Amino acid sequence: RGLSPTLQELEVTVMDSRMCNNSRFWDGGIAPTMICFQGKPRGSAPVTPFPQGDSGGPLVCGKRAAVAGVMSFTSPDLTDPFKPPVATSTVKYKKWIQKTLR
Repeated sequence: RGLSPTLQELEVTVMDSRMCNNSRFWDGGIAPTMICFQGKPRGSAPVTPFPQGDSGGPLVCGKRAAVAGVMSFTSPDLTDPFKPPVATSTVKYKKWIQKTLR
């Protein structure tokens, strides 16, 4: 599948970090500065929210569209339900971002 020339969006659900860190999922590899999430299923097939080329893209939330994270990594097997995609939390780096932008 090639890269889309059109900007794409997908509604996702943030996972509890304890669940994402348990032995069935990322087994302790998720730091407090990371956010795990899953695409909301449409019908019976799960949606793969992290195709190639999405790294560095924004994870946006809220009615005012605030950036909550930056897409970081996922499993090489994009269909593995036990390796959800992970974003780096921008909230955890807010002071650094503000200082850097000055």
